[in-house]
Amino acid sequence: MAAEKRGGNPRPLGDLVGGVVDPLLRKRAGISLMLLQSWEEIAGPRLAAVTRPEKIAWPRRLSEDEPFRAGQLVVACEAVAAMRLQHEAGEVIGRVNALLGFEAVERVRILQKPVNSTPPRRPAPRRLSADEEASLHRRTEGVDDAGLREALEALGRSVLAEKKVR
Repeated sequence: MAAEKRGGNPRPLGDLVGGVVDPLLRKRAGISLMLLQSWEEIAGPRLAAVTRPEKIAWPRRLSEDEPFRAGQLVVACEAVAAMRLQHEAGEVIGRVNALLGFEAVERVRILQKPVNSTPPRRPAPRRLSADEEASLHRRTEGVDDAGLREALEALGRSVLAEKKVR
């Protein structure tokens, strides 16, 4: 009995995970993975960098007979981009509805909060030259308390590291 050979090209991980993640997103947030993946195309690169779709809030239906009503797209937005998103809300709604294939969204609600969870990294301070280290050590030699001397040297290193080398 020969093992069946699996053919074809490798598939992106997002395609494989989408089958699992999409139903969870739809259930928890009323949003699809397709919307998250297409957000840059929907909002544009500048706006997508400072915004993120959070969920689609659907109006409650009291009975099954009640007609479908479009929901509200909740978008997390950095404060600096809120006005721009508000101005472009009509275009965003049109693009979301075109992506989903029906009139799913009628309004955008802006939720001002940080979008990028990782703060920007500061570059590592430069290493001091041997002359700078020696100069710093000479300046703190007269301090008797070892803890205070170490703290002053650390402060001096950070100040000197910030200065540009000439």
